[in-house]
Amino acid sequence: MACVERCRCCTDSRRHSSILYSILRSEERAVSPARLGPRRGQASRGCPCGSRRRLALRSPQVACKAASAVLVKTLRFVQNVPCFQELPLDEQLLLVRSCWAPLLVLGLAQDRVHLETVESAEPSMLQRILTTRRQGEQSPPRGPAPDRPHHGSAGGGPHLPSAGEIQTIKGFLAKCWSLDISTKEYAYLKGTVLFNPDLPGLQCTQYIEGLQREAQQALNEHVRLIHRGDEARFAKLNVVLSLLRSINANVIAELFFRPIIGAVNMDDMLLEMLCAKL
Repeated sequence: MACVERCRCCTDSRRHSSILYSILRSEERAVSPARLGPRRGQASRGCPCGSRRRLALRSPQVACKAASAVLVKTLRFVQNVPCFQELPLDEQLLLVRSCWAPLLVLGLAQDRVHLETVESAEPSMLQRILTTRRQGEQSPPRGPAPDRPHHGSAGGGPHLPSAGEIQTIKGFLAKCWSLDISTKEYAYLKGTVLFNPDLPGLQCTQYIEGLQREAQQALNEHVRLIHRGDEARFAKLNVVLSLLRSINANVIAELFFRPIIGAVNMDDMLLEMLCAKL
């Protein structure tokens, strides 16, 4: 009901029948909105429900295959960092679990993987209630069912990302592409993301903090050497790092991995890939 109340701005044409309103409407029809284009700031002042629309990949097999290849390449990069290999395995896994999604999105930007999405209608609340009721009316299976880890939305179905969540990812990719980030810059950014000393449970905090500091220093020196005329580039690259904080790992998993392998436990998959020779 709250959403309906907020969206009345979009459906108030039935309530206005005055002469002035009719004249204004006729003027609007005379000038096509398609020819005018979107007005500046229109998205921020419009109805917020558009950002909550659920989206899915237009070509899941293609995009998910590309994301899987990027994930393999990302973990191979991580394994080839000598300082990372010197850490205990539990520390390695803790770091990878916390940063696999930002590293993956950086890899998508580096490989220039474009996201094409389509709107997907999720079942309404009434449909979910009826579906749940039908499932409850079915006879229970004989014997206890094996326990399975639950991932996703209620009812075990996929939780499709919202338009706002997709736009966050696309905005990050566009930001990286606009800066034309080099291979070395991507490597230093990944090092900064990988060696995060603020994670709870880490034992080698000072060592990891030093590695992150070294990655930042190397990035700064590289920028000063290659981009001497762009004094603000180092700050721009750090803005890229700040944008990564808004990337939700669950959204990445649902978007790129659930369509092809179903409900996935990313921790188990990362552990298996980390211990394998990629």
